[in-house]
Amino acid sequence: MKPLNADLHCHSTVSDGLLAPADLIRRADANGVELLALTDHDELGGLVEARAAADEVGLGFVDGVEVSISWGDDQTVHIVGLGIDPTNPALGEGLRQIRSGRDARAGLMAEELDKVGIHGAYEGALRYAGNPALVSRSHFARFIVEQGHAKDTKSVFDYWLAKGKPGYVSHTWATIEDALNWIVGAGGIAVIAHPGRYRLSRTERRELFGAFKDLGGRGIEVLSGSQKDEEVSEFARIAREFGFLASRASDFHGPGESWIDLGRLPDLPDNLVPVWSQL
Repeated sequence: MKPLNADLHCHSTVSDGLLAPADLIRRADANGVELLALTDHDELGGLVEARAAADEVGLGFVDGVEVSISWGDDQTVHIVGLGIDPTNPALGEGLRQIRSGRDARAGLMAEELDKVGIHGAYEGALRYAGNPALVSRSHFARFIVEQGHAKDTKSVFDYWLAKGKPGYVSHTWATIEDALNWIVGAGGIAVIAHPGRYRLSRTERRELFGAFKDLGGRGIEVLSGSQKDEEVSEFARIAREFGFLASRASDFHGPGESWIDLGRLPDLPDNLVPVWSQL
């Protein structure tokens, strides 16, 4: 049987993507995606438009969200919620609280960037975001590229926005307990997003996986656009060891800004239970 072309992590203009929700759906459909989850950062506002567009073209659709949490020593980790009820009050209020801190962080980031000669960054980032509550590092990155300080957004993170760089500002997000309570309470399946991107030792990573499972987490992105082949093998092994469901996720943000296009990931490794089998 041909594997399902599922892509269960992507972003629209409602958070830091480049395509409107309906346009994202149309691109996914054109790429042969059969099941798509829209997982905007800490925001549910694009789900109604995306689902309507998916119904129109006959594409399977999953309501999703990507929740930012703080873990360990100033580490930001992302937890994807799949199959959530977007009308759940506790989830909605929790995400609102997370978003309320984004604007304050953006102002501090702009101040730090101004010190190294990148001026007007807050206004520039806000022009891309459209909403102070949604300003993210990706919006700053686009402004910095626009101003000619870097060739692409990936370079911006390397030189200015990653931890330890001039424009990085620490921020306290939700706790892992809160995120899991919101997602599970809204009927969703919690999945650790792009586990290969976190700067954690092997021991710290196992501590994260253990706490995540103990709190009701059920899945891990074995396939992510940013993960190398050796990482895919490692996280497939982790999924089998911990009994996690395996997700397949491009983390697509837009043409020219993403590691891989919608639906273009390889198939999951053998002997894993796909997360979509439980959706």
